[in-house]
Amino acid sequence: MKPETLDYQHGRGAHSFGCGVSRAENPALTALVSEIRDELAFAQVLIRRRGARFELRHIADRSRKPTALESVRISQLRRLAQFTLPGAFRPLKSAPNLRVGWKCAIRNTRDLEAALNHLYPGAIADWHAARRRNPPVTNYREFTNRQSGMYRITQKLSDMQAAGMIRACCDPRFCLKRRLWTVQGLAQDPAAAKSLIPCLQPCAVLLEFARKIMRIEQEAKARLALAPSDLRSVVAALQSAMAHGASEVQDADMNSPLNPRRIQRLLQALQNQNTGPPEQ
Repeated sequence: MKPETLDYQHGRGAHSFGCGVSRAENPALTALVSEIRDELAFAQVLIRRRGARFELRHIADRSRKPTALESVRISQLRRLAQFTLPGAFRPLKSAPNLRVGWKCAIRNTRDLEAALNHLYPGAIADWHAARRRNPPVTNYREFTNRQSGMYRITQKLSDMQAAGMIRACCDPRFCLKRRLWTVQGLAQDPAAAKSLIPCLQPCAVLLEFARKIMRIEQEAKARLALAPSDLRSVVAALQSAMAHGASEVQDADMNSPLNPRRIQRLLQALQNQNTGPPEQ
């Protein structure tokens, strides 16, 4: 069965559906539980209802038999969310690289809250907040105007520069949160573009990326004349680099020329260039 999707602005009312929702539970959890019919996709986690209980697994493992998956306890989910399958640290828990091959049995809604907070910290509260008529969003300018020290430089990006930086940093290949905050000239992420988890303000990864991009913008520009065919070769090479990745480069290492967000930003800039007619 296809997971349900939610309308951020017009979510359905909260009901317990016989899952033992405690009076002490927070309204965000109650509302989320009310949206789970048979199953619900929450970023890369598939929540399946099992009567009054639940099961969590990676959405890529939807069709796998339970016996083919490793059973993990709720307490193990925090570490599971910290590292990719090859063992690389995940600085951004909403990145689309959550490891596969596991399942977690959930006894009640309290345990469901704990489990999801291990996998996606704060996501339940943010999801609920985003359902308000006026979500508590902090846009780029408001956020960066608060910065001091080495991050004050992020205020210097023009709206156009900031928009390009944000598009690269928040691309779905890097983050599954639906961005609700904006900068002049850049719209919110479409509702169907990512996941149910909203992003209400810039994160630390984006702030560091913005700082690096402003430093790059301050560099003297190199002049390079390329034939359209050569430009297409450069674009193809960058696309290949993005597809295959560089396993030794940490996702948050913005100083590496092979950083995937830096490559994505460069790709965006090059793809906006006129590459001329198709090659003969």
